[in-house]
Amino acid sequence: MDHSKAPVLEALSAYHESGQTPFTPPGHKQARGADPRVRAVLGDAVFHSDVLATSGLDDRRSSHGVLDEAQALMADAVGAQHTFFSTCGSSLSVKAAMLSVAGPHEKLLVGRDAHKSVVSGLILSGIKPVWVEPQWDAERHLAHPPSADAFAAAFEEHPDARGALVTSPTPYGTCGDLYAIAEVCHARNKPVIVDEAWGAHLPFHDGLPTWAMDAGADVCVTSVHKMGSGLEQGSVFHLQGDLVKPEVLKGREDLLGTTSPSVLLYAALDGWRRQMVEHGKTLYDDALALAADVRARIATIDGMRVHGRDDFCGPGRAADMDPLQIIIDITALETTGYRAADWIREHHQVNLHLSDHRRISAQLTHADDETTATVLLAALRDVATHAGDLRPAPQVDVPPPARLRLEQAMLPRDAFFGRTEQIPAEQAAGRISAEMLTPYPPGIPAVLPGERLTADIVKYLRTGVEAGMIVPDAVDTDVKTVRVIAEH
Repeated sequence: MDHSKAPVLEALSAYHESGQTPFTPPGHKQARGADPRVRAVLGDAVFHSDVLATSGLDDRRSSHGVLDEAQALMADAVGAQHTFFSTCGSSLSVKAAMLSVAGPHEKLLVGRDAHKSVVSGLILSGIKPVWVEPQWDAERHLAHPPSADAFAAAFEEHPDARGALVTSPTPYGTCGDLYAIAEVCHARNKPVIVDEAWGAHLPFHDGLPTWAMDAGADVCVTSVHKMGSGLEQGSVFHLQGDLVKPEVLKGREDLLGTTSPSVLLYAALDGWRRQMVEHGKTLYDDALALAADVRARIATIDGMRVHGRDDFCGPGRAADMDPLQIIIDITALETTGYRAADWIREHHQVNLHLSDHRRISAQLTHADDETTATVLLAALRDVATHAGDLRPAPQVDVPPPARLRLEQAMLPRDAFFGRTEQIPAEQAAGRISAEMLTPYPPGIPAVLPGERLTADIVKYLRTGVEAGMIVPDAVDTDVKTVRVIAEH
């Protein structure tokens, strides 16, 4: 296929050149109706490219096939059989994938380190999750994707499960053994979905971890806005093989997706594909070299340990890792990642990717260069110098892995929509949660609707919030009270 083409961008250009006058949404009518103060901030180009997908970018019958051609080019670029664009982020894409594999009251094997969007999919669909335990690093208090053996054991116990879902890479950049997991699933004629939201760049350089389609995944979800050049909410999901029908996947996406998709997001996805095909190898040569150099320089800063393959990969841990996710353990600075990240933002206007009770991280992409690396390194050196100002930091009481795991006492859907009450956190142990409680980022719930709360997990969340953890999806974000299933 001709990857010098960008069908959505070309259609936008033709729309502008043809001098069309819209009597359709969007109501700003090519910026003319937008508040001048808004235009001053956003610029008119945003409004000029914000056109209706049909009767705008394409005609009412979509007879020009603009989107179809753009999706076909994306599929060809990465070696998938089918690709679908989503303007509602991978949060929608992963739900569409789940609903294509299992339905209400059917079982789906799911890694317990799944993103909150997966749990939302369980709540909406009524799918019964069979949780597959991640590979826990008890020393570092970190979860890596579940092993193939763990999925095999779950299938042995639940042979009626319709398929499996694994998250790889994790927000910490660690990857599961997708080849082996796909083999486990396909030996049973079951599909595997890979939530690869953090891996949109993986197909475009052999120095990066193997991407899901090459490893045999049936459906793969990627967030182009995370590691690519897409705009926020720009996502694609890919399909191959015959275990999931393309018309079923598309139908599920239509069920969940917006009827007013943003052409801006389509255009960015289309342009990113062309950029990667034409320049991806060179861009990631540079990005990987920069990451190696940044890692080496951070390692010279007192009190900072940059995690690499020796820490994250090996038996009982991850199969691979993305070197562009720079994960830094700051335990030796005797403060928390929350405090360090907040201090860096306040004093250097640098926004780090994620932070937890002992780590901070910086996400590098093909957009970074020596200039941005210098800013990052200056901020890291400065926070290390001022670590004394960040002590003593409140301690987060993180339970050992065995005590982090909660009993699934009810289906997530039944608990979420059940009769509830709000009770003090100190009374919550033993009660069934009716809400998600999710330290964010990275957005992996510590508690799901339907799980039975324990004193350990409540203490973890309470001490976490006091130390700077954010739990945005809780009814009470301070977690002083918790929403639980009503007892009467």
